[in-house]
Amino acid sequence: MSHNGLKNTESAGANTVNSAASSKTALFILAITYWLYFGQLGVLVPYLGIFLDGRGFSSAEIGELFAVITLARILGPGLWAGVADKTGNAIGVMRLGCFLTVLTFSSVLYFTSFWGLTLAFGLMMMFWTAVLPQLEVITMNSVANTNTTYGQIRLWGSVGFICLTVGVGKALDIFSTDTPVHASIFVLALLFISTLFIRAPKESAPESSAVGSIWKFAKQKPFAVFIFASACLQISFGAYYGFFALYMRDLEYSGQETGIFIALGVLAEVGIFLIARRLISQFGVWSLLFVSIALTGLRWYVMAAFADFFMVIVLSQLIHALSFGLTHAVSVHFIHQFLPKAYHSRGQAVYISVAFGLGGAFGNYMAGQQWQQGTNAYETFVTAAVFAAIGALSLLICSRKEMESAKAA
Repeated sequence: MSHNGLKNTESAGANTVNSAASSKTALFILAITYWLYFGQLGVLVPYLGIFLDGRGFSSAEIGELFAVITLARILGPGLWAGVADKTGNAIGVMRLGCFLTVLTFSSVLYFTSFWGLTLAFGLMMMFWTAVLPQLEVITMNSVANTNTTYGQIRLWGSVGFICLTVGVGKALDIFSTDTPVHASIFVLALLFISTLFIRAPKESAPESSAVGSIWKFAKQKPFAVFIFASACLQISFGAYYGFFALYMRDLEYSGQETGIFIALGVLAEVGIFLIARRLISQFGVWSLLFVSIALTGLRWYVMAAFADFFMVIVLSQLIHALSFGLTHAVSVHFIHQFLPKAYHSRGQAVYISVAFGLGGAFGNYMAGQQWQQGTNAYETFVTAAVFAAIGALSLLICSRKEMESAKAA
């Protein structure tokens, strides 16, 4: 071999090593970003009710505030995803969203009234919706040509949720009910910093097929049924997201025990994310969604009727692996496969805005009206079970074959 040939071979080998190292670094940064993003949810979702209760709000006001906040998830995702898809600058949209989220959320410390806090949380949520759809698309594109799966990156979000849920739960036993807000501001600042190090994979210019509305795909039967079932699932989560921590406190569990209960559910997610791709390949989208949503209905019923028993709570939290973990992994997979590439961000946005936004807002409001300071806990969780059952049964409208072979026309 000539000297030049040997030099070229060494150069190619070095480039391959550098490329592999760069890819590993990029995936590591994405994992950290998921850790912080869902870690923030681990601070806010379980404990926002306790923070608001500490500020003197009634259960009805807490439900209303949750609903108004969640409504911001209807408009925000489509707006941000449209910009991301049309400009091809998903990373820029994500960074801007993170920065504005930190700024607006910090104002929570200076508001005490219902409408002041609603404005602060609503604006925060509007900007917060810029983050996840873009992060999901960047991650799916980043793992496309690697041996790493989406689930292996996404599971670090669950780890972050566990760590911060348990940590803040313990802190609530020591410090004031304002603790979740102070922790959230710190985590959100770190999240923004982490996005500055993300390098999105090189993409070609936006496809010409991106011209047109996402709704021409969203109204097709497989996607419409998927969205309706997802919305029913999120409606059913209203009682859990808004009042689980208060429910546990009323049943005389400590803040640390509540944190462990929540962390247990998310720990189960970690395991399911590791095998999600294998499960999807073996059982398909329709079957996994049906079983997961149906078992979620059972989860809410036993929570309503048997929450006095420690092991019932443990078992119901283990079902969270299906209620959230598997349904989310399956949903991201379905959207990525069903829609053309140029519509991926907007597809994720429709999923988040309709299911989590509209469905979540309705679920939060309804749970708040029913809860009545905990006296109607049974009725609230039974209602949640009913909506989960409706979501599972709605999948029967679309056959397994239709959903498995579905590709937007």
